[in-house]
Order: sequence, then C-alpha cells, then structure tokens
Amino acid sequence: MSRLRAALAGVWDFVVGDDWRAALGVVVSLSLTALLAEWGLGAWWVMPIAVIALLAWSVGRATRDATRR
Repeated sequence: MSRLRAALAGVWDFVVGDDWRAALGVVVSLSLTALLAEWGLGAWWVMPIAVIALLAWSVGRATRDATRR
C-alpha cells in the first residue's frame, strides 16, 4: 500500500469513523448552513440543532444495537 493511499485511508477512517450516517449528517448540515448563509439568512442556528439531533440519533442507535446483543 502506498503512503498516499495509507494517508487517505487514515483520513477517511478519522472523518467517517464507525458511523457513515453521522458523517453524512454533518455534511448535509454544513451544506444547509452554507446555503442559508449564501442566501443572506441567519444560519447560526443550524449546526447546534444538527449536533444535538445527530448526537441523540447516534446514541439511540448505539443503545438499541447494544440491547439486541
């Protein structure tokens, strides 16, 4: 494995980690924030709501998965 490929795999693992759905939620939230800001609207409130929602969703999924085992 080349060094570049290893570095890219490390970055992917760091950013995506164990839950690609949470990473996708962050990308969507950042995109929505950028879009609202581009339109000249106040976008400061998007990320706090997204963080709380994604955290609650992720913990809920992990709890459900742990109780199934």
